[in-house]
Amino acid sequence: MSERGQWSSRIGFVLAAAGSAIGLGAIWKFPYMAGMNGGGAFLLVYLAAVLGVGISMMLAELAMGRAVQRDAITSFAALGGPVGVFFGWLSLLAAFLILAFYCVIGGWTVGYLGLALSGGLFDPVDSAGFARHHQEFIADPVASLLLFAVFLALTALILAGGIKSGIERVSKVLMPILFGLLLLMIIRSVTLPGAMEGVLFLLRPDIGGITPKVLIDALGFACFSLSLGFGAMLTYGSYVRKEENMAKSALWVVCLQSICAVLAGLMIMPAVFAFGMQPTEGPGLTYITLPAVFKAMPGGQLFAILFFLLLLIAALTSSISLLEPLVARLIDRHGFSRAKAAIVVLLVLFIPGIPAAWSFGGADLPRIFGQSPFGFMDSITSNLMLPLNAMAACLIMGWRNLPLFLQELYLREPKQGVYPGWVRSVVACCRFLAPGVIVVILGANLLF
Repeated sequence: MSERGQWSSRIGFVLAAAGSAIGLGAIWKFPYMAGMNGGGAFLLVYLAAVLGVGISMMLAELAMGRAVQRDAITSFAALGGPVGVFFGWLSLLAAFLILAFYCVIGGWTVGYLGLALSGGLFDPVDSAGFARHHQEFIADPVASLLLFAVFLALTALILAGGIKSGIERVSKVLMPILFGLLLLMIIRSVTLPGAMEGVLFLLRPDIGGITPKVLIDALGFACFSLSLGFGAMLTYGSYVRKEENMAKSALWVVCLQSICAVLAGLMIMPAVFAFGMQPTEGPGLTYITLPAVFKAMPGGQLFAILFFLLLLIAALTSSISLLEPLVARLIDRHGFSRAKAAIVVLLVLFIPGIPAAWSFGGADLPRIFGQSPFGFMDSITSNLMLPLNAMAACLIMGWRNLPLFLQELYLREPKQGVYPGWVRSVVACCRFLAPGVIVVILGANLLF
């Protein structure tokens, strides 16, 4: 237990959990997911999913972690029995696969920071040139693998510092700065000629554009963006002190994450339309569009350096939350030191990281169900594993351990800072709404 530690304060936990949720999930993935799914239509469904069921699913995982104060597998086993053991292992597998492709994107950020420092980021002269430059950059087999390894090593280094000195310290200092830079970049982006079309694309929902695919992608991203379904919130919850008001903390995390996702969209979408690019460009959207924005603005190199530095830190706050459940398992079950556990996971993770890093032209790799290894890992975790694991946590706490769930929500003293009606709605959501929505979406996913 001495290696596990605890958060020193509520703000430390909130910023660490928000950092887990924000990172590349909000800044990298949300804009391109919205761009590929109709903009405002995706945003509307996503916010409904996050505020309607996301916060309840988060509370279920946090309650599991704080009640047992152990790793994901031990917590699922203690509260869910033999079936819980399966979902505990599935959550760690999801974390493992997400880390494999997430650290590839983190490596891109490391590389782009280097390009910003050297000035090579601005070599292309037009929009097509920026897209071509990005494709050539990520297709380099040596550079992509090396950058993946660098980012993974940085993640392990921070995590080895522990809860207070590593995760919490990084989150407290750098997450507020990231919000400030986002606001600054939004001001520049929306003042570009033709930018308003991008603002309307994101904020004006087309109800007719809400297709089964939009529903599937929005729910999957809701789990992904809130760090649900892979043991991160459960593990972070195990470090929350018993006297903390967990419900208020969870609400803060959800609000910060949702705000950041919208801000990231407002930063990128106006620039996409201003530079005549297509919002459906996919995962490379952030790395293609923003360099063009930086090139067009006064002091662009300085802003580029600051942005990619802070994007790197935000990415690290997310990757450490992905690595932490795996490390916690080795600490709790096998007695590893934190540093040793981080190194072991780092070395093993390098194996699936190779095909993920080479999915963009670095090698001639076989397709998996018609997808690249990177795309397959992203799809199977976001659209299948994460919703299933999140649903399992809801059912375990909403039905099998309801008295314990209520105890965690109420801080062992009913009405202490938590409205009873709100608690009833959380329980109802975990029992009925969240599982029902997830079943419908998973069924639609199989059909479409």
